[in-house]
Amino acid sequence: MKTRDMILISLFAALTAIGAFLKINIGAVPFTFQFFFCAYAGVFLGSKKGGLSQIIYIVMGLIGIPIFANGGGITYIFNPTFGYLIGYFVCTFTIGYITERMTKITFPKILGAVLLGLFFTYLIGVPYLYMIIKLYLGKGDYTVYSALAAGFLPFIIPDVIKSVIIASSSLLVLPRLRQAGYTAHVEKA
Repeated sequence: MKTRDMILISLFAALTAIGAFLKINIGAVPFTFQFFFCAYAGVFLGSKKGGLSQIIYIVMGLIGIPIFANGGGITYIFNPTFGYLIGYFVCTFTIGYITERMTKITFPKILGAVLLGLFFTYLIGVPYLYMIIKLYLGKGDYTVYSALAAGFLPFIIPDVIKSVIIASSSLLVLPRLRQAGYTAHVEKA
């Protein structure tokens, strides 16, 4: 791995950590900018390097560095929001996998990749939130609707807006990064 790649991977791990601190507490799940940076990691670094940036971020938090939105440490896996962190890895990998295979970069293609990544974030994050609150914390009256109301409904519109911003700016930046050789791109045979 080149030094440049290690720096970029570390940069996006750090940006995701910064995104965790840019938060507004509105309930069980805070509003953060982590999705913003993990999506950019997928677009700009590709599946492997972008995914690695998120793995580094998660591992750093699990070993005790308080870089998650609500702290850190191995017991964070019992935090209702930990599923979103797993979702961010899947999100980044998915976005990277799709964008690095694009021969022609268009707004609908990038937006589709980012929205698919967002879908996986919620697909993992919301059920994890539900299971931890209902089963681990023992709140028997907690419903699926409660999990959706706490971990999906307040965030979907801002996240779709962020997705449009990510796709729009990536449309301008990604071709230049490819020309300079800074981004992952899989040539089709």
